[in-house]
Amino acid sequence: MTDPFSTATELAAAIRQKEVSSLELTDMYIDRIERYDRRINAVVVHDFERGRAAARAAAAALARGVDTGPQHRVPMTVKAAYKVTGLPTTWGVPELHHNIAAEDADYVRRLKAAGAVIFGKTNVPLNLGDFQSFNEIYGTTNNPWDLTRTPGGSSGGSSAALAAGLTALEAGSDIGGSIRNPAHFCGIYGHKPTWGIVSDEGHALPGMVAPTDIAVVGPMARCAEDLALSMDIVAGAGRTDRVGWQLNLPQPTKTRLSDFRVAILTNHPRAPVSAEMADRVQQIGDRLARLGATVSDRALPDIDLEESFEAYTSLLWGVMAFNLTEEEKDGLRQARAAGFADDSIPGTLVRFGVQEHGEWAEFSNRRFALRKAWQAFFRDWDILLCPQMATDAFPHDHGEYLERRIVVDNETQDYFQQVFWAGTVTVAHLPSTVFPTGPSRAGLPIGLQVVSGEYLDYTTIEFARLMAEEIGGFTPPPDFP
Repeated sequence: MTDPFSTATELAAAIRQKEVSSLELTDMYIDRIERYDRRINAVVVHDFERGRAAARAAAAALARGVDTGPQHRVPMTVKAAYKVTGLPTTWGVPELHHNIAAEDADYVRRLKAAGAVIFGKTNVPLNLGDFQSFNEIYGTTNNPWDLTRTPGGSSGGSSAALAAGLTALEAGSDIGGSIRNPAHFCGIYGHKPTWGIVSDEGHALPGMVAPTDIAVVGPMARCAEDLALSMDIVAGAGRTDRVGWQLNLPQPTKTRLSDFRVAILTNHPRAPVSAEMADRVQQIGDRLARLGATVSDRALPDIDLEESFEAYTSLLWGVMAFNLTEEEKDGLRQARAAGFADDSIPGTLVRFGVQEHGEWAEFSNRRFALRKAWQAFFRDWDILLCPQMATDAFPHDHGEYLERRIVVDNETQDYFQQVFWAGTVTVAHLPSTVFPTGPSRAGLPIGLQVVSGEYLDYTTIEFARLMAEEIGGFTPPPDFP
C-alpha cells in the first residue's frame, strides 16, 4: 500500500501507472480517519460512500484508457467552509447545521473536473474567525504534534488532516493567516494566492454572493509541488467572470536559491515574535547568503508598517461585520462604550465591526497606495522572508475572545496582535507561501512566510520547493505513523 504521507503528485502518478487504484487510496485514508481521527477531530464531515463511488468510477475510466485529469482521482478533503453538493456548509455556526449545499463551490468544481475524489470536509472555528478550530457543532480540532495545542485556524482541520496523513491534499481559505498559520503550526505547506486569482464563489454562507474583500481561497499540501499542481487547476476566472477575463500567471524565472534577491524581516515592534521565530528567519537568511543569494535585513518597501496594519484591520473588520448579527453589533458598541480604547486591537474590532462605508473607502484607497509601494519594492527584490506567527503552536484557549492572551518569551500579548504578520501581506494582495523549516526547541513545527509581488504566486511556491531541497520539507508527527 502507498505511504499515506506520499504527496498528491506522487499519488496521481501511481494511479496513472496502475501501481495503486483510487479506491485503494480512498479506503486507506478512510481507514486512517477511523483509526486516528477520534484523537484529532480534523475530518468532521464524512462523505465516504460517495468518495468510494467516485474512486470506483475512476478505476473503470482508467481501465478504458480515459484520461481522468491531472489529479487522476487522488482522494482529498476540503475545508468545511466550501459548498459541496449534498453536504452541510456551516462555518461552525450552530444555526446552520442543516444548511445543505445544492451545488459545488467553484474551487470544488475545478478540483472534481481535474479528477479529484472528495470524501470529506475539515473543521473550522466559528465564522472562520480564530487562530484555533473549534465550534459547537463539531468540537475541537487538535494538533497532531501535540493534542493539547491548536492546529491553527481557520483552516485548522485542513492542516491537521494533512499532517496526520488523513488526506492527500486540502483546500483552505485565508483573510488573517487562515491558510498560513495552520501550515506553520502543523509543519505543512500552504499558499495564500494573490487576491482575486482563485474564485471564492461558493466559499460562502447563505446570501453571500460577492467576492470577499482581501480574502482568498487556496491550497494546502505536504509539498510545494502539490501547491503548484493545485494552482494550475483552481486559478482563473470564476463562473461569474469567465466570459470576460482569463489569467496568465508568470512562471518562475529563478532556478537556484543563489539566484534570488531576498529581503528578510525578522521581527517588528508592532507584534514582536519570539526570539526563536526571529532567529529562524535569520538562520534561513544566513544560509541563503552562504549559497550565494543576495540577502538584506534592511530592505523594506517605502511604507509605514503601522499604518499598513491599520488599513488591514479596518478592511478586515469591514468584512467581518458582514457576518455579524444585529445583536453582536450591539454587543460591540456596548464594549466600546465600556472603555475599549480605539488604538487597541479589541478597540479596532469594536470600531470597525460597525464601520461606515466612508471609513472603508478611506482605507481601501490606502490599500491601493500600499500595493503600489510593494510593486516598486518587488522590482528590486524577489522575495520577502518573514515570520507567520509570534510563537509555535500554543495551547488550546477557548476563553472569551477579547480577553485571550498569548505568551511570547515570558511576555503577554493581546491574542489578536499576531495577525500583523498575515495582515501586512494580505492588505497589499500579495501571494505568500508558508513552508516548514524544522522543529522548535519544544519539538513543534516552525514555518515561515515567503512573499513576492502580486501575481508571482509560482515564484513563492518555487522558492519553497527549492528550500525543501536544501533543508528538507514535511516531516510526519511521530504519534500517527
